[in-house]
Amino acid sequence: MYKILNKQIFCNTIISFEIFAPNIIKNAKAGQFVIIRNLTGGERIPLTIAGINYERKGIKVIFQIVGQSTMKLASLSVGDYITDILGPLGNPTQIRLYGTIVAIAGGIGIAEIVPVLKNFKQIGNKIITLVGVKSKNFIILEHELKQVSDSLLFSTNDGSYGRKGFVTDMLNEILPKVKIDMVYAVGPLLMMKNIAAMTKMKQIKTIVSMNTIMLDGTGMCGSCRLTVHNKTKFVCTDGPEFDAHSINWDEAISRLTTFSNFETIAYNNYKSNKECQCHMKLGMTK
Repeated sequence: MYKILNKQIFCNTIISFEIFAPNIIKNAKAGQFVIIRNLTGGERIPLTIAGINYERKGIKVIFQIVGQSTMKLASLSVGDYITDILGPLGNPTQIRLYGTIVAIAGGIGIAEIVPVLKNFKQIGNKIITLVGVKSKNFIILEHELKQVSDSLLFSTNDGSYGRKGFVTDMLNEILPKVKIDMVYAVGPLLMMKNIAAMTKMKQIKTIVSMNTIMLDGTGMCGSCRLTVHNKTKFVCTDGPEFDAHSINWDEAISRLTTFSNFETIAYNNYKSNKECQCHMKLGMTK
């Protein structure tokens, strides 16, 4: 079992854990992820490795409460234990010198982009970071973003921080003004689809990190399959990063609702306390 060393609550729905995982940090690199299982027989949750603390031998993961499993995970405190962690999984980001990189993060995608940009920045790339969230309350890791960015711009849907609008609005303004050598984007699929369409017209290399449905994380179940270059790929083993201009976006987006009905039922049942509180048996408090 894996002990929680630190817990940070960014807002009511976004939580950060630092988890003691000495075996994982030995090989973990930017862009990779882990699969967390909070309870024996419980759901497997894929989470990006958002940071590594080598001194404390811990990995940082950041997640948003969206359903039953993440709600249960968020109920844990410092000193509690997570049942299983599998990783590092996926292929690390290919770090190379491009020149000027525009990095785009939407929502919780901020968690993944920080360690990747740190590596790009270290070898001499210029980093322009665009962040889009619903409102000011959903901004996380602003200090860390400033450290890895030459320029950092925010947009919020309600105008409570930065400019009012969407992150694609900021990209649309930058495209004719800046010579961009590569775009790196992480966030909602529709956001990444729109970014891909914009950069394809300008023939700008664009890499996206995909967050499609994922279950086992080892390529066995096929839940995270994508069509890339008209071939079937799996996010967990072939990704999670892909050429944005080669993805069948409509197919990927349509698959997001595969388990939505089941997720809604499980979430509502848990909130109304109709389920057994089996996590209490592990000494974990709500």
